[in-house]
Amino acid sequence: MTEQSHDLFTGKGAGKMDAIAKGPFASIYPVIARQILDACGVAEGRCIDIGCGPGHLAMALCAASDLTIDALDSSIDMLSIAEQNIREAGFTDRVRTVCGDVHDLPYGDDSVDLIVSRGSLFFWDDRERAFREFYRVLRPGGRTFVGGGFGTAALKAEIAEKMREIEPEWEAKAAGRLARKNTDAVRRDLERAGIPVCEILQDEAGFWIVMRK
Repeated sequence: MTEQSHDLFTGKGAGKMDAIAKGPFASIYPVIARQILDACGVAEGRCIDIGCGPGHLAMALCAASDLTIDALDSSIDMLSIAEQNIREAGFTDRVRTVCGDVHDLPYGDDSVDLIVSRGSLFFWDDRERAFREFYRVLRPGGRTFVGGGFGTAALKAEIAEKMREIEPEWEAKAAGRLARKNTDAVRRDLERAGIPVCEILQDEAGFWIVMRK
């Protein structure tokens, strides 16, 4: 993770991300949670939200399923905000925060039913290593839903309009992250990681990596 990207997830950067998640992005989390459940068919068991940030996807999944969820992030500032959000939402019985590194997950082999992540893979130092870690900790029958997306093309357009006022460069950055050359690079990393069963779901709203074990 670069020094610039690190700043996004600490101090004032963490607070800004939470404000954006509660503002322009608020409508996408229930939609993505439903997409995860429909695509993966895993609605109970143990789930990890990698790079959880302020915890909004983890909370949306909790509301829509019977999953027990670990909201995992390497940023203490992000986790502090996530803990407060989880507590205020009344989800402390099934969502907990975990400080951890995507490249060295603090879980045993074959111990997790579902791994999700929205947006964090663009900031990982070594995607190949992270993908191998995902496959290691997944139980047989486990799934991942990892990538970057906005739920629907309409929601993406709405967010872009709102974000132009907050961060004029945001739209160009988002387009770059979701560009074909980036998904092609992700495919190569998956192949190098030796993931045997995997597909990339892609549409106008983004892309998602679905691994199966």
